[in-house]
Amino acid sequence: MTLDVHQLDHILLVGTGVLLLAILAVRLSVGVGFPSLLVYLLMGVGLGESGLGVHFEDASLAHALGFAALIVILAEGGLTTHWPEIRPVMRMGLSLATIGVAVSVAIVAVAAHYLFGMDWRLAVLLGAVTSPTDAAAVFSVLRRVPLPRRLTGSLEAESGLNDAPTVVLVTLVSAGGSHSAVALVGTVAGELVLGVVCGLAVGFGGAWLLRHVALPSSGLYPLAVLAMTVFAYAGTATIHGSGFAAVYVAALILGNSELPHRAATRSFSEGFAWLAQIGLFVMLGLLVSPSRISWQHVGLAIAAGLVLTLVARPISVLVSSVVQPMPVRELAFISWAGLRGAVPIVLATIPLSEGVHGATRLFDIVFVMVVVYTMLTGPTLPLVAKMLKVARRSEPRDLDVEAAPLERIAADLLQVTISPKSRLHGVEVGELRLPTGASVALIVREGRAMTPERRTVLKHGDDVLVVTPRKAREETERRLRAVSLGGRLAQWLGEKPPR
Repeated sequence: MTLDVHQLDHILLVGTGVLLLAILAVRLSVGVGFPSLLVYLLMGVGLGESGLGVHFEDASLAHALGFAALIVILAEGGLTTHWPEIRPVMRMGLSLATIGVAVSVAIVAVAAHYLFGMDWRLAVLLGAVTSPTDAAAVFSVLRRVPLPRRLTGSLEAESGLNDAPTVVLVTLVSAGGSHSAVALVGTVAGELVLGVVCGLAVGFGGAWLLRHVALPSSGLYPLAVLAMTVFAYAGTATIHGSGFAAVYVAALILGNSELPHRAATRSFSEGFAWLAQIGLFVMLGLLVSPSRISWQHVGLAIAAGLVLTLVARPISVLVSSVVQPMPVRELAFISWAGLRGAVPIVLATIPLSEGVHGATRLFDIVFVMVVVYTMLTGPTLPLVAKMLKVARRSEPRDLDVEAAPLERIAADLLQVTISPKSRLHGVEVGELRLPTGASVALIVREGRAMTPERRTVLKHGDDVLVVTPRKAREETERRLRAVSLGGRLAQWLGEKPPR
């Protein structure tokens, strides 16, 4: 099949039109409070055979493109994740991504076999493809919900790491053959460990290389970093390790290393990840045929989702917490915040491309399940956080300042919004007593910017911009939180709020 210039013109017209609509839809999704993936999926369905008539039924191509998009999404997640935030809860995140996934797969598989009448192969596949949380959904939704860092850190670490074991499991089960439980666990663990090791090697090696090689253009640094994360995936997958574990670990190291033009790198990766998400979700929507989905599929999807959301997820979180105990309210929120998105649908393309009997039915069930339960959990997260009393107000939100070519210059910009309940109200700038080198650079009040003095009084609703040396960043944030909770008496009360 050849592609002439006129066909290319039509493809570019439709493609850019869809892209612009998808970008505008981001604003809508943020306002409503659920991941934009739903809008993109519906756009794909509208373009498909039941809408504008675009036919797309190549499961193998969807599988390959889906994996490519997930690589970019995971890379962006690692590059934009602040290591000090997830380090204290890394045990919990890793436990959720391994032990939690195993428990969830087992519970859903048993329910699918004995309650829904699926054969064991399809039952295990249903449990495996629906158990992992979606990095794109987690990163896009949770970063807009004011939560303690141990919660966001646990969920982000889980979503970044749980793709690795589930991809291996789904691939092995889809390929057929007899595998004992011990062999499956050994294979998954081996590939996961190899992926982490390769990710560490590429991450530290790439960071060293970029620090010692002066590239002729600042625009080359984002390209180099993203290329290294893709190299981590491809190199690891070539030697039969977990490429998804490698790409996330490598990106996490690169994103937290002192590299030139870090802000530009993160901005570029974020934009590229949005492009990958849009293309991925629209493609998956094209792959769905609404006329093929019956009420039986809808019923099975809802029933399986209930088992996953109300039984498998809470039990898996509870078991995972053995390695790092957390308060019951926080565990309950983690259970509810197990957002599913593109990952389950992409994983469902693996048995579809392998020609597994019943894979089409499985794909349709998973698609309906993702749509229904994303609409249920995404918009309700802020309300659930308030009900469980785990929401936190007025956390400093981190923005990066791009480093100058001289690598010795490294600073971060903290943007702090003073909420109605914050005790920062009434405190003078000089009374903040920030660490040496940190200072309040700007205050935005009622839409007007003002340069503060030591006697400038902070007020509710102010946006305060604080510049801090990167080495003093954690200490600066601790001090800001302490004053927000204790006011002027924070020096004596410490970081806990007064009772």
